[in-house]
This record gives sequence, structure tokens and C-alpha cells, in this order.
Amino acid sequence: MENIGLQNRLLEIFHYLHEHPETSWNEYNTTAYIRQFLEKEGIPYKVFDDCPGIVAEMGNGKPVVAVRADMDALWQEVDGEFKANHSCGHDAHMTIVMGLILKLKTCHWKKGTVRFIFQPAEEKGNGAITMVEKGVVDDADYLFGVHLRPIEELRLKQAAPSIRHGAAEFLVANIYGSDFHGARPHQGVNAIDVISLINFQLKNICFSPQQSYSIKMTKCQAGGENLNIIPGNGQFALDVRAESNQLLQKIKEKVENVIKSAKSMGAEISYKWIDFTPAAEVSTETENLLRKGIIETFGESGCVSSLVTSGSDDFHFYTIKRPHLKAAMLGLGANLKPGLHHPYMTFDHSCLIDGVQILKTAVMEALKK
Repeated sequence: MENIGLQNRLLEIFHYLHEHPETSWNEYNTTAYIRQFLEKEGIPYKVFDDCPGIVAEMGNGKPVVAVRADMDALWQEVDGEFKANHSCGHDAHMTIVMGLILKLKTCHWKKGTVRFIFQPAEEKGNGAITMVEKGVVDDADYLFGVHLRPIEELRLKQAAPSIRHGAAEFLVANIYGSDFHGARPHQGVNAIDVISLINFQLKNICFSPQQSYSIKMTKCQAGGENLNIIPGNGQFALDVRAESNQLLQKIKEKVENVIKSAKSMGAEISYKWIDFTPAAEVSTETENLLRKGIIETFGESGCVSSLVTSGSDDFHFYTIKRPHLKAAMLGLGANLKPGLHHPYMTFDHSCLIDGVQILKTAVMEALKK
């Protein structure tokens, strides 16, 4: 009966969050909703005067066990209209962590602090950095995260004790020159030729096939309405991913060499790297705590191996910026389909209470350390 009551409360929370999505750095109403929840439950919290987000605590002393939930929705086209839309599961993540608060209120421990971080702007890739700069994990020992996984990876009543995201970074570049007449191609450098050469040479960047990585041109613009003008200006962008932060750095060096070699055509090219998201730095100890929670909830058959994905998550900035943190992210099966970031993504809501139970066991075990 207790679980039925909790499940009903979780569904109530989830439906509100799902129906009131807010994009990155705009999660003020979401923050207000969580604040009201915490006040009703008597949980101390703090908010920030310069950004959305909220941090709550239970208990006191060491160890400090932190749990993070991302808050933001995506801006995407749904039924022909662009709007905020929770298609990445962040509404579920917040619900699970709020459910964890409700669950822990019934538990008792002698020492230790549990900290709940409701973080803005995961989709922008810089919300975690802002929280780190505000000191929310400076004294933390453990950090747990959670993310729903697509059905191709995990089914309902399955979970992974860590998600090993890859590193990702984007490059944006501009080619500068002057337009010239189509009948006089000798008078300048065709920006389209420059972009084509760069794209071709990128495909010759190779590393060991035992390593996972990818380099894709995702933007290419040059030319205008007049078809008899050869464009001297252009823009392009790259999406670069790798299984580790070290490999990403090696790829970036080779990409920059490709761009430098293209300058030999006589074109002026400027570029910059933006929106770096690091690869996962997983703590074996924290991973084992989540594994224990999964087995206690689902049994041995429901605990799968760690998930390796080329996707990214700013969760891993916490450990990059604060290496002392022992962190891992729970991968939770939910029969999620057709996929993350799909405008019509759906999942089985019964996974919410599963996530609460797994995290409750992991947190209580961490408090014993």
C-alpha cells in the first residue's frame, strides 16, 4: 500500500512537470514548483538569485551524498509548432529525485548528509559548471545521477550501474573572401571548394578501430540566389565525438591540421571550438553502490553491464571540475521509445518508483561508508 501511495504521488508530480516544460536557463517556474514541494515536506533548501535551480539537504555531517536531477526541456517542433518539450526524460529525473526525498523521509541514519541538486541547463551543456562554481559539490563525497534509456538499450525492470558517455565538442568556422563572376573562376577562391576539401580530408582521420569516435560536418553554407556568382564566403560546423577525453583531444589536433592545410588554397579561415562535454569518469565504488540497488530492486537478472554511448551529458563536468567526487549515473530501463529527443517520446511511468528504490538503496549504502 505504501508503494501504491508513492506511485500515485510520483505520477502527480510527473504530470505537472511534463505539462509545464521550460528550456535551458528558463526553469524558474520549475524551480518554484520544487521549492513549494520542499517547503511542504519540511526540507531545507537554497535557491540562487542569478539563475534557476535549487539545492536541498537532509541529515548532517559526513559523508555528503549528492543526487543530481536535470531540469530543462528541449525546444523543438511538435505538431508543427516550436515549443518547450520534455523529450529527454528530465521531467522523470526530477520526479524520481523528488520521490527519493519522500522515501528517505521514512528512513533513519545516524550521520551523513544527502544533498539533492536540481540543476538547470543540461541541454546547453553548461548548467553543471554553474552549479560547480556555486560550490554545491565542494564537500560532497559521492554523486549519483539518473537517466532513462531507450528500449534498444534497456527494457523496463532493467538498469545499468553506470552510463559511460563519450566526450563531445563542436567546431564552428568561417571562410572569408570576395565573391566573383562565374565566368572568371581564376579571380578568387571558391568557398564551396574549400569546404569540400576539408570534408574530404576529415574522412582520412583515423584511429584504432578498437576506439569509438566520429567526425561529422553538420553545417555547410555558401552562395546565394544568383547562380552566376562564385561565393568567397562560407560557414561550416563539425560534430566531434570520442569515447574518452584524451582521444577527443587527439582528434581535435588532427581536425585543426586539416583546416590549416586547406588554407593553402588561399582562403582565410577562422574557427573556434564550443560546447565541450566531457566523457564519463566513473567511480567503481559508486557504480557498485548502484549495482547493489539494482539487484535489490530487480534481482541479478535485471542488472546489466555498464552502458557505453556516444551521447553526452554535462553531469560529467562535476567530476572533471572536482576530481575528488566519486560519481556514477544510473541507466534506467523504461521501455522508452521511439528514442531520446524524439518529439513524441514515451515511456512506461512505472519506472519512476523503480528509480526511487534503486537510488534509495544506493544512497543508504553510501551513508554507511
